[in-house]
Amino acid sequence: QVQPVESGGGSVQAGGSLRLSCATSTSGYDLSRNCITWFRQGSGKEREAVAAIGTGTDETTSTSYADSVKGRFTISRDAAKNVVYLQMNNLKPEDTDMYYCAAFPSFAVLRDGGYCYSNGQGTFWGRGTQVTVSS
Repeated sequence: QVQPVESGGGSVQAGGSLRLSCATSTSGYDLSRNCITWFRQGSGKEREAVAAIGTGTDETTSTSYADSVKGRFTISRDAAKNVVYLQMNNLKPEDTDMYYCAAFPSFAVLRDGGYCYSNGQGTFWGRGTQVTVSS
């Protein structure tokens, strides 16, 4: 079973930093291959992919980011601890949102723009962690 749990959200001033954590289950889940995506969504807004880490079509582990966060956010994975991180630097008020971790099935692949692709099949969602950035 894969049950993502997010943590690390909080309230910061513009220009500050936060590190989000996504803890994932190892049961029935290949940490060295499977794709993980961080999404965010505000009230009344559509869900937006932020960053992803996983295996591309060439079977190589890589990362992908939304244009809005490139150069500011970094996604990484610690397989030994079963944790995926999202380091967020130089935060802006526009980054204020709920942030969600999503774990994808073994056949998912990494795509440009900061997300994993699986034809909508077998995605496991966390409950989210709130990030608030003030001016």
